Amino acid sequence: MPMNRAVAIIPVRWSSTRFPGKPLHLIAGKQLLRHVWERCQRAKNLDALIIATDDMRIAKAAFDWGAEVALTSPRHQSGTDRVAEVTRNTKGVAFVINIQGDEPLVDPLLIDQFVKKLRSDRNIDIITAAHPFENPADALSPHQVKVVVDLNGNALYFSRAPIPFSRSDRSLFLRHQGIYGFRRDALLRFVKWKPGPLERTESLEQLRALENGVNVHVLVTKHGSPGVDTPADAESLERKLARPIGRTRSR
Repeated sequence: MPMNRAVAIIPVRWSSTRFPGKPLHLIAGKQLLRHVWERCQRAKNLDALIIATDDMRIAKAAFDWGAEVALTSPRHQSGTDRVAEVTRNTKGVAFVINIQGDEPLVDPLLIDQFVKKLRSDRNIDIITAAHPFENPADALSPHQVKVVVDLNGNALYFSRAPIPFSRSDRSLFLRHQGIYGFRRDALLRFVKWKPGPLERTESLEQLRALENGVNVHVLVTKHGSPGVDTPADAESLERKLARPIGRTRSR
């Protein structure tokens, strides 16, 4: 099997401190995870789409709507670890897109852009996305992750603090969106590294790459997609699902 396949993997767990059972919570009459899966299916550059979980309730629901499911170890500390397990056991995979299971408005065009960029630029091992804050005041929240990039589009730093410091121009704030693309080898190296002091301090896994000298390329898009962390987010998103989603453009 040729080693050029692009696979999207959605890591999902049942337990959540703020929202237990979130993957199967109904939004507009459909499970949250199914919304994510159906959005990903619209991407044209993927060779496979897999839901990775250790929970049989999630697995059964996904099987029922026709998804490919990989059962994984319950011992994983993060979604990235779960994605890496599936990657190790899947032949012919060159590129892996790690998609959060709580972003039902993820843009399939963004997924396609990730795959295209990884295939065309051998210098990129890890890619992610960011976009300007719709409300710049939200950048002050530690729950919104910010990123600053260099002139080549690579991440300089990710933080829960508002960066860069600006007395007046908050248009410089970029909200990081939790979707990642990896070359296979880069992903399998990443999960072997221990969290460094910056990752532990900020509680941001992506800092592990920067602490180990790996560039993270950032596609800056015009708009992002909201995630679902709480039941209140689910209610808000139910109202938004009817709205048309703009096309993703990088700058």
